[in-house]
Amino acid sequence: METYITYYRAIPLSMVNDIQVKVDGQEVPREMIRCSAEGDDWFTLDEMETVTTYKWEFDVPLKIRVHQEGGLSSGAHEVELTVITRTAYIPIPIKGVKTRTVMIA
Repeated sequence: METYITYYRAIPLSMVNDIQVKVDGQEVPREMIRCSAEGDDWFTLDEMETVTTYKWEFDVPLKIRVHQEGGLSSGAHEVELTVITRTAYIPIPIKGVKTRTVMIA
């Protein structure tokens, strides 16, 4: 999946506080989530805490993958994505939540 930043400028990946994914109401374990700012290099959420050389640009979506054995079964699934970021000059984290239904063929 992909998501755009909820801020008006780029941030280094180290400023992503957390990413949470729920599928059909079940929380995906943190260690199963990987992210990429450009699609080539992928990082766990723990690794992202120290990644300052890759930036999540304003107009480029952050790519998010969930590593799950066998993937999702075919049919409709409700997916909820929560992204929490820290940004310069704002003393509290910014949190965005989006839920949508996806169809797996």
